[in-house]
Amino acid sequence: MFLKCLRPDKVTNAMQDFVANNLGQKFIEPQTADLHLVFRDSSAITPLIFVLSVGTDPAADLYKFAEEMKFSKRLNTISLGQGQGPRAEAMMRAAMEKGQWVFFQNCHLSPSWMPTLERLVEQVDPDHVHKDFRLWLTSMPSPQFPVMILQNGSKMTVEPPRGIKANLLRSYITLNDDFLTSCTGKTDEFKHLLFSLCLFHAVLLERRKFGPLGFNIPYEFTDGDLRICMSQLRMFLMEYTEIAYKVLKYTAGEINYGGRVTDDWDRRCVMNILDDFYAAKVLDSNFCYDQSQIYHQLPPTSEHQAYLAYVRGLPINDTPEIFGLHDNANITFAQNETYRTMKDLLDLQPKTATAGENRDLAIEKLANDVLSRVPKPISLALVMEKYPVMYEQSMNTVLTQEIIRYNKLLNVIHTSLQELLKAMKGLVVLSQALEEMSKSLFNNAVPIMWSKAAYPSLKPLASWVADLIQRVEFVQGWVDNGIPNIFWISGFFFPQAFLTGTLQNFARKHVISIDSVSFGFQVLKQSMKELTAAPADGCYIRGLFVEGARWDNATHVLGESRAKELFTDMPVIWLQPEQNRQVPTSGIYMCPVYKTLTRAGTLSTTGHSTNFVFTIEIPSSKTQQYWIKRGVALICALNY
Repeated sequence: MFLKCLRPDKVTNAMQDFVANNLGQKFIEPQTADLHLVFRDSSAITPLIFVLSVGTDPAADLYKFAEEMKFSKRLNTISLGQGQGPRAEAMMRAAMEKGQWVFFQNCHLSPSWMPTLERLVEQVDPDHVHKDFRLWLTSMPSPQFPVMILQNGSKMTVEPPRGIKANLLRSYITLNDDFLTSCTGKTDEFKHLLFSLCLFHAVLLERRKFGPLGFNIPYEFTDGDLRICMSQLRMFLMEYTEIAYKVLKYTAGEINYGGRVTDDWDRRCVMNILDDFYAAKVLDSNFCYDQSQIYHQLPPTSEHQAYLAYVRGLPINDTPEIFGLHDNANITFAQNETYRTMKDLLDLQPKTATAGENRDLAIEKLANDVLSRVPKPISLALVMEKYPVMYEQSMNTVLTQEIIRYNKLLNVIHTSLQELLKAMKGLVVLSQALEEMSKSLFNNAVPIMWSKAAYPSLKPLASWVADLIQRVEFVQGWVDNGIPNIFWISGFFFPQAFLTGTLQNFARKHVISIDSVSFGFQVLKQSMKELTAAPADGCYIRGLFVEGARWDNATHVLGESRAKELFTDMPVIWLQPEQNRQVPTSGIYMCPVYKTLTRAGTLSTTGHSTNFVFTIEIPSSKTQQYWIKRGVALICALNY
């Protein structure tokens, strides 16, 4: 009852206000690492350990600290990995004698050498080791990391900064006036483009929090990516008379940041975002990056402290506008943050055992209910007799393949449920797989053995079963009534086969090469009831949802989402095969279609995610870049 009284999209903001009012504003402000405090309490026999989290790298902070302590030439660094053990041991022994610092990075990547490191640390004799010796270590949480070193060392957690403000502060705190004025002859341009680059870095990092609306895959961009871009920016400004924007964009977008990007659609997004930050317009001292004028350039006379003061004055919470996203994106993010927080709170609560008898009764009742509702497999022999393989009708083959896939899934469901019911009655042994299945049913989750035989889906068990029944009814209706006038594309197990079959039918009908055929697209104004016959060529499809935008029926173009409306239905679309078709260069948005809301999948041999279906050209009065930054996509199936 308590949770139902809360607004999930406002809980985290309320928590921030509560902490600020009761503990102080500094507890919600971004904090920067102070290695001076840590070093002050250390000694030659005390290892200093950075406990890493995803996307963090304290190396730059340590290098800067070593420079401040006049130890930059006495700092020995090695990134641990295969074959690096003997070299690291020799480095540590030499440093103990000479009073140098040793920095072993990524200890979790060398688990086999950890016992040797533990022995070396144990052997450090406080009476013989040089007093200036320090051992610095970085590691992700790992069970192989020596407990003795953890107990005796000084530990620091390194977490990525959260928010544009925190990321900008982290970027600028490591700089100084000497660096800002180091680009002789183009100091003003360097300052403006450097700020723009740091803001671009922050935007990329923070877009990840919006999930698939930001990026299909949450990439681990690091401070190292930013530092190499800074060096290249300075180098190219000094080497070229004119600012080489094309070179800067390519090195940053395709190599330094783009080198981490494995999804083509994410790469398109990165390059389009970069166009806003590496451009001549940012050289204007009055240039603003958002309509709210929160993020803007500073005068060229600004020094390092002025930049730090400006960054510290930025709001803690970001508006989606700076990312190019709609305000609705914040709703999704805030809700997910709340659910994660509540889950963490629940995990801290003591667990009470559920009455075994009540649990078993609930599972048995649910298993019987699902077993009675899920259809039996479709007779493949009758289908192949009614819809034989025909050269001129590829849809017969598509139907047969779909039935084979659905029958396999239906058999798995029926067989596993029957086995589970027998096991609960003591007639057969309750295997590990059946035990896991019973847990999933009790938690309203789809059992893993079903998911492995099924199509991608994010739905909970009840919705998943209802969706499966609807899918089988679609296929059964095709079998009983013939090829449908409108295809429910979300109902296909493998929609790519259906799309290929449509192109193949057109190519064979007109006796042309299928390689020369591609789809044209027309979003129809007619409702499904008005479309009483299939088109002469191509097909009608339904069942797609728009995320990040909406279809405007009045103007017949892609439009802005309404407030708090996260998904909208897409009208019927006519896929029109054409020979040697030229893709329009304006007036459309090249919109990717995905099977589920996660958008991410494993990388296939085509270079696309297995979640990716195909691309649809949607009419638009705005530029492609606008919708790309909005993260607009079409989705076959939602998560409820």
